[in-house]
Order: sequence, then structure tokens, then C-alpha cells
Amino acid sequence: MSFSDLFDSEFKQRNKGHFSAIVRVALADDTFAPEEKLFLDKLAVRLEISQAEYEEILENPLKYPINPPYLHEQRLERLFDLARMVHVDHQLGDKQELLLRKIGVALGFNAENVDYIIHKALKLVDKKVDLDTFLFEMQNMNK
Repeated sequence: MSFSDLFDSEFKQRNKGHFSAIVRVALADDTFAPEEKLFLDKLAVRLEISQAEYEEILENPLKYPINPPYLHEQRLERLFDLARMVHVDHQLGDKQELLLRKIGVALGFNAENVDYIIHKALKLVDKKVDLDTFLFEMQNMNK
């Protein structure tokens, strides 16, 4: 296996793990709204998830572990996707919020601050900010 194949493989696994985390959040409230399905469809294309992988992840979203990115900015990008999934059907269920906090810790955010981080992320997504604004606000929220 060449170095580039190894990189591609790790990149693909990381994307599958991220996509499966988003599916878990979507299914946390035991409903699958049409808006959530549409969001997943678009995200699957962006993350290069094939149709077979998509169906496999929907069937068993726990199959792929959450692999947090090394860079803080990439972790925030993952959080942005997760927060948008929670917000897409305009209903934040208790199970979704709890799962989002757990995934936030799994992404590498400090367990002591994760409530504050998730709350801030959800407020920004509620305001319909773009990714650049989200990243700026999250990186500068304590200043």
C-alpha cells in the first residue's frame, strides 16, 4: 500500500466516522424528518460517501467510530455539521442535545467546557451563520 493510499484510506474512514456521527444525531430523537434526509444526502456527496456506504451507515451508524481531526479548526468544522443537523428540522430534542455533547467530547472538546461550546454552536447555527463566521466566532468566543 502506498503512502497516498494510506492517506486516502484514513481520510475516507474519518469521513465515514463523521457521517455516522451525524446519522446518530439525526436518529437520536427516533424520527427522521425529510429535512434531515436532504441534509444527509448533500453531506454524503460532500464527504464522498458512496451510495452503498450511505445505506450501510444508515443501517448501522455505530459501526464507524468518531475519529477526531488533529486540527482544532477541523474539529470546529465537524461541530458545525453536527449542529446544523440538530437544527435542520428546527427541533432540538433532549436526546439530540445529550448526544451532541457526548460527540463534542469525542471530537476532543474539553468535557468541562462542552456545554458552553455546544450552546454557542447551536446559537450560531440558529442565526444561520456561514462556516467562516462560525469558525471565527467559535475561535474567539472567550475574547
